[in-house]
Amino acid sequence: MKKIISILAIILFCGFKVNAQKIGYVDTDYILNSIPEYKAAQTELDKLSVDWQKEIEAKYNEIDKLYKAYQADAILLTDDMKKKRENEIINKEKEVKELQKQRFGVDGELFKKRQELVKPLQDKIYSAVKAVAERSGLAIIIDKAGQVAILYANTKYDKSDDVLTYLGYNKK
Repeated sequence: MKKIISILAIILFCGFKVNAQKIGYVDTDYILNSIPEYKAAQTELDKLSVDWQKEIEAKYNEIDKLYKAYQADAILLTDDMKKKRENEIINKEKEVKELQKQRFGVDGELFKKRQELVKPLQDKIYSAVKAVAERSGLAIIIDKAGQVAILYANTKYDKSDDVLTYLGYNKK
């Protein structure tokens, strides 16, 4: 909804003569999926994610085993021994949660790796979109990928293939 309001504001900002403004659109999902480097980056990110998730699951399984062993032995343990084992389990849980946050958190390793691999491609696409817009004399380029609701789009204004050509990639 915010994107639609933003688009309308841009159109109004560019002037009330909307008919005089040339508007094009691109589909960044289509563009990204047409670039082999993006597919390779996604594959690498998916592999990292799966590997890290398996590592975390293994640690949770280890904690589960410790907890089950504690429950089985609880009757035989002294209060000090119980406390020691409980603290060990709690500390391991904290470690795993911290590892999970470190790998998958907002500024985690996966986010940083995504920035490292995908951000340069996105910047390259943005520059290409700008160049295609300027070359085509377009006032506005809208990205139809994501949550922009384009109910109708005449394909003659779709500049996705032009962006791919500008980047040096073959059209699908």
